[in-house]
Amino acid sequence: MEVQGKKITVTGADGFIGSHLVEALLSRGADVRAFVHYNSFGTWGWLDTIPRESLTAVEVVMGDVRDSVFVRKSLEGVDAVLHLAALIGIPHSYNAPESYIDTNVKGTLNVLQAARDLGLERVLVTSTSEVYGTAKYVPIDETHPVQGQSPYSASKISADKMAESFHRSFDLPVVTARPFNTYGPRQSARAVIPTIVTQLLNDAAEIHLGSLHPTRDLTYVEDTCAGLIALAGCDAAVGREVNIGSGSEISVGALASMLIEMVRPGTEIVGAEERLRPEKSEVERLLADNSLIGSLTGWAPTVDLREGLERTVAWFRDPANLARYKWEIFNV
Repeated sequence: MEVQGKKITVTGADGFIGSHLVEALLSRGADVRAFVHYNSFGTWGWLDTIPRESLTAVEVVMGDVRDSVFVRKSLEGVDAVLHLAALIGIPHSYNAPESYIDTNVKGTLNVLQAARDLGLERVLVTSTSEVYGTAKYVPIDETHPVQGQSPYSASKISADKMAESFHRSFDLPVVTARPFNTYGPRQSARAVIPTIVTQLLNDAAEIHLGSLHPTRDLTYVEDTCAGLIALAGCDAAVGREVNIGSGSEISVGALASMLIEMVRPGTEIVGAEERLRPEKSEVERLLADNSLIGSLTGWAPTVDLREGLERTVAWFRDPANLARYKWEIFNV
C-alpha cells in the first residue's frame, strides 16, 4: 500500500509523534484525517504549533479513542488507520492503571473492530520497546520475550496481542510497529530529554534525575515517522511486529552529560528519589535489532544522536516552546 493519494486517519495526532507523523504523511501526498483528544478548550495539542496554512488540507476530528461509536465514525471513508493514541507516562501508570487499560487496550480494540467492520486496507498499531522489559539479550529482536514491568508496558503488550488476534482470527491487515525511544521537538515533559533540557535552559542550579545507569536506544522523531510510514506501506510486514530503532545505546548519565556540554557545561547532576522507578519495574537496557525493518522496507535511521540532540535543543531554545514546559516539577 502506497500512502500517496490514500485517505489515512492518524489517532493521537495531537501528540508528540502523532503531530510529526501528520506532517510526514502530508509531505508524501496522503489525505489526512487527524483524530485528536476532545477537550473543552478546543485545542489540537501539538498540531496547534504547526502553521495553520500547513493544516488546511487536514480534517481534524475531536473525540476519544475509548468511545467505540466515535472511533468508527473517524474511520469511515478512509483507506488506512495509523493508531498512535495512548497513555504513555510510565510513572502515571503506577497511579492510574485502570485508565491505561481503558485507553491502550480498549482503545486499540475499538480501532481494530471498526477497521475490520469497515474493511480498511491497512491498520498500523504503534507499540513500544517497553514491552520487552529489561533486555535478556542484545540487540533485542522481535522474538525477544515480552515482560510487563509496569502497568503501561502490560497494557501495550495486551494491545499488541489484541492486534495479533485480529490478524489471525479475521485476517485483518495489521502491522504492529515497535518504536524504541523516540525523541525530538514537542516531546512530552515526562521524557528524559525534555526533563534535562528544560532544567538546563531555565538555569537550574543543578539538574535532578532518577537512575543514570539504564541505557536507551534513541531514534529521532523524523526517522521514527519514516519507519511508521514505511511499515504501513509494506505488504510483507502485515501480521508482524517490527522494531524501529537506531541500533545503538547510550546510558541516561552519558546522555545527560552530552546535553550539559551542549547547553550549560559544568552543571551538576543530582539524584532525585521521587524520579526513581520501583526496582523491579526499571527497564535497565534497551538496544534494538533493526535488521527486520531494514530487510522489509529498506528503512534506516538518517539522523545521528548528536545532530538530533542539537535540533532538539534548538527547538527548546525558542521561548514560546520552552514556556510550555513545567520544568521545575517532576512530570509523570
